Amino acid sequence: MIVRIWRGSATAENTERYERHALDTVFPALPALPGHRGAILLRRETGSGTEFLALTLWDGMDAIHGFAGDDTEAAVVEPEARAALAEFDGFVCHFSVASWNVSS
Repeated sequence: MIVRIWRGSATAENTERYERHALDTVFPALPALPGHRGAILLRRETGSGTEFLALTLWDGMDAIHGFAGDDTEAAVVEPEARAALAEFDGFVCHFSVASWNVSS
C-alpha cells in the first residue's frame, strides 16, 4: 500500500471552505477510482489559519497513475481548492506502508 501525502494551508476565513470542499467533493469521489483504499484529512491550527495534510491510500503506483496521470509527483489541486487555500505544495510525497496497527 502507498500513502500519498500533500500539504496546504488556508486563512482562518477560508478554513471551513477548504475543509468542506475536501470532505464533500474530493473524498467522496475517490472510492470510484480503482486501487483507492482510503483518505484522511488532518488539520492543525496555526497563528495565521489552518494547515492541512491530505493522506490518500492506494494499492500501488499504478492506481496513483489512474488518479494523478503521468506525473505522479505533481499535486492534483482542483480550482475550488486553489481558491480557498492561501498556499499549497505543488508536489506530493509517496510512502510505502511498512506497518499498519489500528486499535479500536
